[in-house]
Amino acid sequence: MAKDLQVTIDKDSGFCFGVVYAIDMAEEILEQDGYLYCLGDIVHNDEEVARLKAKGLRIISHADLADLKQEKVLIRAHGEAPETYRIALENNITLIDASCPVVLKLQNRIKASHDQEEKILIFGKHGHAEVVGLQGQTNNEAIVFQDLAELDAVTLPEKFTLYSQTTKSVDRFYEIKDELLARGYEVKANDTICRQVSNRYEDLGAFARQYDKIVFVSGKKSSNGKVLYDVCKGVNPDSYFISDPAELDPAIFQNHETIGICGATSTPMWLMKKVKETLESY
Repeated sequence: MAKDLQVTIDKDSGFCFGVVYAIDMAEEILEQDGYLYCLGDIVHNDEEVARLKAKGLRIISHADLADLKQEKVLIRAHGEAPETYRIALENNITLIDASCPVVLKLQNRIKASHDQEEKILIFGKHGHAEVVGLQGQTNNEAIVFQDLAELDAVTLPEKFTLYSQTTKSVDRFYEIKDELLARGYEVKANDTICRQVSNRYEDLGAFARQYDKIVFVSGKKSSNGKVLYDVCKGVNPDSYFISDPAELDPAIFQNHETIGICGATSTPMWLMKKVKETLESY
């Protein structure tokens, strides 16, 4: 007997404008040239990367970039460090710059702070593409931390400027700022968190409450995917994280249940639709 699940996709989930911009740019050139190099995964979603690779997208590393000459290379929404632009100039590479405007604004602010010889702390994920680009603006002198506990082992200057990766939680950023002030540091806080991402935290909580179960679709590498999934799980314990419809287990769904599907800012809508179709087929 069919389970007759009532499945709804969150209309606010899916690609943020920075990712849409980068993918549109890539598809335009792929149509024109048949191939395009991209520095790192264009988006932290393996299924979307595979779709674009099939169209001719070639993912390369920074080491590969140094050996490339006279080609077009896409810079994804996460942005890049100054070193990348320098290598491109030397190797006569045409950069198709799809850096997200929110990330670019943050890079410029951090560079201005560094030029004014301010000490800089960045609340962000170690090794994340965006954070690597941000650190590059400071000649890699900024202190990056994912958690306050990490700073216990570091001798901090008395006065510094605090920045954040654009996809971090606003609440967490201000908690960290308050804690550092309470510890006696002079903190100049620059809130540069992307509101398109942070607004989703509230909206997603409201969405997740409405359904019996939540299926959260995201690539395992996505930073905001982990954060947004935790938001769902916090308000609806029956939330499940998947990257692909094949990971769904029909046994966990009961007849006539209401299911909400949502995802990260790097989750394509076509993938969420595929998950919906799979659930409706039970």
